Amino acid sequence: MKRIILTLTFLNFLALGYAQVQGLDGINAGRLHKQKVSMLVLGGWAVGNIAAGSVLATRREGEDKYFHLMNAGWNLVNLGLATAGYLGATGASPEALGLYATINEQHKIQKIFLFNAGLDVGYMMGGLYLMERSKRTENKPERLRGFGKSILLQGAFLFAFDLGAYFWQSKGNARLRPLLEGLSFDGQSLGMVWQF
Repeated sequence: MKRIILTLTFLNFLALGYAQVQGLDGINAGRLHKQKVSMLVLGGWAVGNIAAGSVLATRREGEDKYFHLMNAGWNLVNLGLATAGYLGATGASPEALGLYATINEQHKIQKIFLFNAGLDVGYMMGGLYLMERSKRTENKPERLRGFGKSILLQGAFLFAFDLGAYFWQSKGNARLRPLLEGLSFDGQSLGMVWQF
């Protein structure tokens, strides 16, 4: 009887471990998929702005020319970030992370998007500052207005993008809960409760 109980206990541990690994793989794969899609959206925005900005900057004058120049230049950086983010997600292995690393990566990507949303507010404020500054200068005010409007537009898009990506990624937090429920640690011992 003792062997049967030990065997059943051992099999339960194996089943729980397998279920946890399968759950982790799914959580990691979901997070990486969302990261890829987000980077494709950012990359698409960047390519569109680079193409349109490059063409329109050669066909416009004054404020409009500077607006389109800044759109193209700003999005060279966005394209680089999107490419790096996409390649990073493509090269990552969902199976390579344990529970702690999965939780850490899940929260890290959310913090990055939330931090970037804060930076985006700063970009918009910078754009407004340039537009306001253009009213008090005689040295190419149209350049400051064009650059300011572009930075305001780019910051607004990035703010919406980063907040949307943050909330989309945070939906994955609910999938972590079943893996953590029943675990307890009091500083000296680790416990696990299974409910049947």
